[in-house]
Amino acid sequence: MKPAILLTLTSSLLTITGLAQEQDLETFSQDAVRLLQEYVRVDTTNPPGNETRGVEFLAGILDAYGIKYETAESAPGRGNIWARLEGGDEPAILLLHHIDVVPADEEHWTTSPLGAEIRDGYLYGRGTLDTKTSGILHLQAFLALQADGRPLNRDVIFMATADEEAGGNFGAGWLAKNRPELFDGVGVILNEGGSGTILGSKETSPAGGGTISFEVEVTQKVPWWFRLVATDKPGHGSLPRTTNALTRLIHALARLDNYQFEPHIVPAVDAYFKAISGVADPQWRHAFFDIAEAVKEPGFLLRLQLENPFLHALTRNACSITMLSGSKKINVVPPSAEAQIDCRLVPDQDPQEFIQLLRTIINDSAIEMETIMGFTPAMSTTDTAVYRAIERVSKQYFPDSQVTPMVQTGFTDSHFFRDMGITAYGFEATVTASSETDRVHGNDERISLENITRGVRMTYDILVQVVHD
Repeated sequence: MKPAILLTLTSSLLTITGLAQEQDLETFSQDAVRLLQEYVRVDTTNPPGNETRGVEFLAGILDAYGIKYETAESAPGRGNIWARLEGGDEPAILLLHHIDVVPADEEHWTTSPLGAEIRDGYLYGRGTLDTKTSGILHLQAFLALQADGRPLNRDVIFMATADEEAGGNFGAGWLAKNRPELFDGVGVILNEGGSGTILGSKETSPAGGGTISFEVEVTQKVPWWFRLVATDKPGHGSLPRTTNALTRLIHALARLDNYQFEPHIVPAVDAYFKAISGVADPQWRHAFFDIAEAVKEPGFLLRLQLENPFLHALTRNACSITMLSGSKKINVVPPSAEAQIDCRLVPDQDPQEFIQLLRTIINDSAIEMETIMGFTPAMSTTDTAVYRAIERVSKQYFPDSQVTPMVQTGFTDSHFFRDMGITAYGFEATVTASSETDRVHGNDERISLENITRGVRMTYDILVQVVHD
């Protein structure tokens, strides 16, 4: 055969192959909507979790495509699942999401939280933002990689775990402790924590007016949860005393609530504020470009907190009073009262120094402070092929967008793997308005159908740029 003819045939075959791959990808993208509906309808509310139900759902899909997988229960009903596409010797990439979702109060929803109703271009349901959509985007991109049949330069792992919403000790944390060999050779984990945001459209918003910012979570504020237990003399409600367990606790919580933690800008937060300063509303641009100086101005932090609690939370340690309990009867002064507080520390805060500060603020020897949970800080580098692929693909789909590393105020399962020395990114290939963040753990959680279908394609494209280079 003549070389020219051979080149023509080769080119034609590549074109046909490319068209077939594109058609397969479109099928996987469109199927994602139906699969997300089905996934949302699987009740994995935590507590109690019942994530094995989600494992069975995901296993059925993997079975249909002939992909081998493994499962493990950390406790009855607390299921985890993972599957692997084998490739070359480059460090593996792991696609991680959690199966469990937080409870939803149906009384405050306009749809059934587990109904997965489609309305006005949106799919409504608990988990659509946190994180069942991520799971379906990962799964469909994973299946598309298998379908295109090209050799991979590294393993690609799909993993879904239990219990993230309660700390991950029955899910990612359990696997990291009991099955550490699963993560041997893993170079990067793609998890929740960042995505594309259409920055706020209000003129007074510090987030700006319509620019798309893809934020990749590389570290997070460190959660420390505490239980405060006050004790004092009990008695009858008709005989008030100068102190009791409840009043002791109330006064201590008031001191904590009124305490102003000193601002402290870590390098990652400074870099994030600088990155968004160019697209912020003009009244905030100068401050964001030098946030370490801005936080020293009287009234600045309060103004920022009122306008954007998320940005404010990045600037300093914070504690929220979230749970209270006392007497079970109105005319009984209880012998003890309890509060639980959710504190989030800036990444370089010494936890023991912070605990000592809390004791000083509480300032009551009749109140015991117990640590419920505390993590360690860790940060992931952006100098990886995966991060660069996120940058390229985001710009490909949204040329005027920006990509920036960010600090997450909440915590995710990524910390388990950063502690193991594995780079972890919080990134979901979706784009939502900044106002939609209130729906995470809130009412009428939803995701647009466009985000679902485009998200599969973006996730696939990111993977392709990594696994076929």
